[in-house]
Amino acid sequence: MRPLRYAINVTLDGCVHHEAGVAPDEELMQYWTDGMKRADAQLYGRVTYEMMQSTWRRPTSGEWPDWMSAWEIPFADAIDRAKKYVVSSTLRGVDWNAELVTGDLRREVERLKEQPGAGLSVGGVTLPLALADLGLIDEYEFVVHPVLAGHGPTLLAGLRERIRLELIDRREFSSGAVAMRYRPRKERT
Repeated sequence: MRPLRYAINVTLDGCVHHEAGVAPDEELMQYWTDGMKRADAQLYGRVTYEMMQSTWRRPTSGEWPDWMSAWEIPFADAIDRAKKYVVSSTLRGVDWNAELVTGDLRREVERLKEQPGAGLSVGGVTLPLALADLGLIDEYEFVVHPVLAGHGPTLLAGLRERIRLELIDRREFSSGAVAMRYRPRKERT
């Protein structure tokens, strides 16, 4: 069974908005690229899928845009090639190496997890909240940036029940960001 990992950038005050000043530098972009290699596929909700596609899909010309730094290209290549599953009740079709996931969320994600492989990665805000509420996330990875946003969507806002976590890895970056990986703690009875 392959694990489902939730990975996201977050500010010190819990903001997870992509425009909250948490854009990765070269060192962090390499970290995220390495993380892409630990997953067989990406799992997105509609909003995250459309946002990622608008930024990271290789243009039809085959050339990456001028705004993209050379150190961003390995990540762009990795995400462009990655298998993607898109959970949506409004989209009628997807492309960009993607498959539409509809129906019962628990059943469909459990089906994906039962397939052999290294793992699935989920990003975004709304879908991970639903997956956490269902107890389907096997690992949480937060890259906490030394920024106070003061506004915006916050990490797992609205979670129905507390999830106790145990730290399994920690890494500091020269920017002051800290990556922390956690597993849900098995409750002792």
